[in-house]
Amino acid sequence: MFYRFGTFEFDDKSGLLTRGDRPIALEPQPARALGLLLAHAGELVPRDDLRAHLWGDETHVDFDRGLAYCIGQLRAALGDSAENPRFVQTLPRRGFKFIAPVELVGKDVVPMTAEPAAIPAGRAARRSNWAMPAAALVLLVVLAVASWFASRKAVSPVPARPIIAVAVFENETGDTSYDRAVAGISDIIVERLTALGPERLGINGNASILRRLRDTRDPRAVARETGAAYLIAGQLQTSEGRLSLLVHMIRLDDGTHVWVQRIARPLGDRLDSLGGEAASRIEHAVRQLVLKETVLTS
Repeated sequence: MFYRFGTFEFDDKSGLLTRGDRPIALEPQPARALGLLLAHAGELVPRDDLRAHLWGDETHVDFDRGLAYCIGQLRAALGDSAENPRFVQTLPRRGFKFIAPVELVGKDVVPMTAEPAAIPAGRAARRSNWAMPAAALVLLVVLAVASWFASRKAVSPVPARPIIAVAVFENETGDTSYDRAVAGISDIIVERLTALGPERLGINGNASILRRLRDTRDPRAVARETGAAYLIAGQLQTSEGRLSLLVHMIRLDDGTHVWVQRIARPLGDRLDSLGGEAASRIEHAVRQLVLKETVLTS
């Protein structure tokens, strides 16, 4: 089924989102979420329905984080925002609603047929003169419609782009008061990198392997499970009487580190700004090393 809303069209069979015939990159799970929301446009889609649709009952994931990631990716693709939504409205603790007008495009319609009436003999010859041209015209129309649908299916739904996996950061200080702040750093990084544009960069921060400790995480397994070319990971440590956040980017095909930085803080610091600083440095590295941009250093 094709859906049209605003300047967008969406094919729920292929997961292809387009804007003015230009494909918009959208990962499979956000695309499935969009299909469900469009199928129930104007209605509340409960969070549990989205959970079942995206993951099923047999898959166990961090649902809140995974759903936030899917909706964030979807809003980024549509240029939407949670604060002033044009398409996807959040109903806190209840679910989501697609609020823009939606039009169905290309819905199959079966024409009504009637038994042919008897044709007077005097008119049979006249009918034979236009019956064949009419049949040819119908055939041409059918072929044209089939060709149009085939050309739409041939469009690649997702242009080639690098994918980066972001692991949950680890607290290696032994001080459990830092656990919550350190675990939240990866979410800040996912949000920051997603803002670079899903058509340029895919971000995966929800795969189960990304919640494993680094000693039990095999780079090639991360690549297989996430489809990523690079992994962002980090650990909060103590070094020389100071807090030290070690942040690194790993190329997954050979497990080599392509970028590493250490951010220091005084021991006992609340780490309020640590996530933002780490995300800023990582964005700089991704722009330079992955997107191959020329990045000016201050």
